[in-house]
Amino acid sequence: MTGEHSESGQRITHLDHQGRARMVDISAKEATERVARASAEVRMRPVTLARIRDGAIAKGDVLAVAQVAAIMGAKRTADVIPLCHPVALTGVDVEFSYIDDEVLRIEVRVRTIGQTGVEMEALTGCTTGALTVYDMCKAIDRSMTIESVALMEKSGGKSGLYRRRD
Repeated sequence: MTGEHSESGQRITHLDHQGRARMVDISAKEATERVARASAEVRMRPVTLARIRDGAIAKGDVLAVAQVAAIMGAKRTADVIPLCHPVALTGVDVEFSYIDDEVLRIEVRVRTIGQTGVEMEALTGCTTGALTVYDMCKAIDRSMTIESVALMEKSGGKSGLYRRRD
């Protein structure tokens, strides 16, 4: 286990010398501005998406609740992802877009000035928002799927800029 490496050839640091999980010590890392953007898509029946657009879901304003959920998810990432460091976020932005008559896209952009990145916070935020959309609409459409969860870009830290190519 100690010989495992990432795609970039860096040693995977969440394992100790015996291959056991550990929380990485980031105390020697420089605090820099770090930004990450992730997205998720919720696929549903056209009538469900139309009802979201029209504000006609019985539980209330789906996008308003999903926006708050996405922010809360980003803020609480370290509580649900075991080896993530608690990060003092300086900003979380949530955007919704309609890809077509069946797909709602959720994008979350997270910022901090710190010693570790915020990729997991962005990913947790968009998936929490997507799960909230599902929860609020499941009474009329249990066939919804959450798809294409992905890190779109990140900047800051030693590894610098990453942008998803597709």
